Amino acid sequence: MSGQQQFIFDNSKAVEPFRNGLLKWIGNKQRFAHEIVSFFPAHFDMYIEPFVGSGAVLATLVPDKAIASDSFKPLVEIWQTLSADPELLKLWYAERWLFMQDGEKVSQYEKIKAAYNARPNGADLLFLCRSCYGGVVRFRQADGYMSTPCGIHDAIHPKSFGQRVDEWHKRTAGVRFLRLEYGEAMDNARSGDLIYCDPPYSNSQAILYGAQAFDLKNLFQVIDRCRSKGVRVALSIDGTKKSGKMKVELPIPPGLFEREVFIDCGRSMLKRFQMDGQTLEEEHVTDRLLLTYTI
Repeated sequence: MSGQQQFIFDNSKAVEPFRNGLLKWIGNKQRFAHEIVSFFPAHFDMYIEPFVGSGAVLATLVPDKAIASDSFKPLVEIWQTLSADPELLKLWYAERWLFMQDGEKVSQYEKIKAAYNARPNGADLLFLCRSCYGGVVRFRQADGYMSTPCGIHDAIHPKSFGQRVDEWHKRTAGVRFLRLEYGEAMDNARSGDLIYCDPPYSNSQAILYGAQAFDLKNLFQVIDRCRSKGVRVALSIDGTKKSGKMKVELPIPPGLFEREVFIDCGRSMLKRFQMDGQTLEEEHVTDRLLLTYTI
């Protein structure tokens, strides 16, 4: 197990942490993806992740056969390029990293951001998500405009990023990356499959997902359809806020889930940006992991 610490939870399944994230993305589960995976069933047919985001759980699981999807075209473009042409993904990053070195950091970053906003694309988004402030990629609700300013830290060197690309390419070798609405991806699941959902969190992420409309009640209906045909579903969703003192109330249909687990996220930076500026607000939070199964 390469000398890393293993975590064993109450279902007696050991999962090795995987720390080397490829993308920075809001709600990134990289630090505790191993804990989420520990509650997955030991055996399943197809693994399906309809809100792939940063892919942290996917890469920690390393499924033999999987479909990972999202409705956000530039994000899916990144993942499809990782799968089909990892050297091109490295080139995208290296070109923009070198561009940042060829002038004043903030002004160069703003030029890349402007290029993305003029024509949203995976190549620019890849670099922006690794170099923006706090890795919090924020989109304006009205039109999807990416508004996050430049980060205070330098983006990692292309050589280091290239090593991560190679590792992620291997870990996702069994994955097909598709651009799909979540309902379509989930309705294609069959009995024996496993779905992991990590949708935008209703309590904290609306500003960050902006133009991407999301209806939690509709997701519950889709989960119910999947459950009725023998598909097991795990759902990450709001857990607690106010430093763990308040449980987020959600319209969870009674009887839909068999089990509820709280995952300690530690210090969350989801509220890093406020509507009126770039103030910081940390709080200790937990995610809620809801399971339609017990084993």
